[in-house]
Amino acid sequence: MIKEESEQTSIPMTRQSMAGYLSPLARDMKPSGIRRFFDLVSSRKDIITLGVGEPDFVTPWHVREAAVYALETGKTQYTSNAGMPELREAIGQYLNDSFSVAYNPADEIIVTVGGSEAIDLALRALIVPGDEILIPEPCYISYSPITALSGGVAVGIETFAEDNFKLRADSLRAVITPRSKVLILCYPSNPTGGTMTYEDWLPITKLVEEHDLIVISDEIYAELTYGSKHVSFAAMPGMKDRTILVSGFSKAFAMTGWRMGYACAHTDILSAMLKIHQYTVMCAPVMGQYAALEALRHGQEEMNRMVESYNQRRRLVVKGFRDIGLECHEPQGAFYAFPSIASTGLSSEQFAQRLLEEAGVAAVPGDVFGLGGEGHLRCSYATSVSQLTEALDRIGQFVYKIKQ
Repeated sequence: MIKEESEQTSIPMTRQSMAGYLSPLARDMKPSGIRRFFDLVSSRKDIITLGVGEPDFVTPWHVREAAVYALETGKTQYTSNAGMPELREAIGQYLNDSFSVAYNPADEIIVTVGGSEAIDLALRALIVPGDEILIPEPCYISYSPITALSGGVAVGIETFAEDNFKLRADSLRAVITPRSKVLILCYPSNPTGGTMTYEDWLPITKLVEEHDLIVISDEIYAELTYGSKHVSFAAMPGMKDRTILVSGFSKAFAMTGWRMGYACAHTDILSAMLKIHQYTVMCAPVMGQYAALEALRHGQEEMNRMVESYNQRRRLVVKGFRDIGLECHEPQGAFYAFPSIASTGLSSEQFAQRLLEEAGVAAVPGDVFGLGGEGHLRCSYATSVSQLTEALDRIGQFVYKIKQ
């Protein structure tokens, strides 16, 4: 006879708290410095947000329509684990045409759930516990936590505003040890907007080869450059087989919520990544894949318009910060400004907190992005000119007040 619920014997908990069941890596991991800060914004309606790295453009209609049509015609099944063949072919053609790097769609390209999954797959496929992963900083906040979850050791390489936040060979050489295995690159850079030229990459390629490193090149902002064309690290002499190229559709095609990305690599590496992908997400959503295919085939005109708009806002924001009296290097890519707030005497966290509370402007404190970030503020200019103008006015009044 089944006992009444109130009479059933409960199983005693054998650990001091539910947290005792968690992996120490997951339990002790810090929450996202960006998301944690912007949770504070939700309670106020008068905030101008310069924080989340997301285009303010809506995905173009014809791209959305491709997804709608896929639904209407019953395209709702799984695709190949690696992604639809026609999408992989389009990605390969696009990379060859745009950045002069050639990949075989059959076994060197995989479609992922955003660029973030591609980075995760790459690190899990490569890392043996204790491997050192070299990361130029300030950088995208996810690299170090994903490295830790995979058993690796993240090693920061500080870059500097006076160098336009470029990775220098001497700085890279200084951190390489016998346990160094992977170099993660993100150019154009989030959060600094820094870029690298062919000449900048040459000494880096020599060190990569000399020390037998594998490179994960996060090129999600490749299309968003101003005044010069993006140089893919994978296109550098001898670097293609050593490079896992990661990119996606979020930034250039205004498709952040679609979570469509891809990775390109030597077939031996990609096959290992694909096995992890098979056991975790199976395949990227089919409707999103049709939308991504449409974006590649017919989205160049809208992309160009968005890039030109970002360029105008970039000039407005950099001039605005300099007029306020805050030093600001000129970003050559992405859609972020990274002004120095050191002259105010406040830490990045203090400045961002007070700016939010006293001026109603939300931006990300630079220290969350690692070495070299303290003393800076990340401000996205992927918002309207009117909002940017008002934000600069508020920031100017705030800086004037605290310097008195």
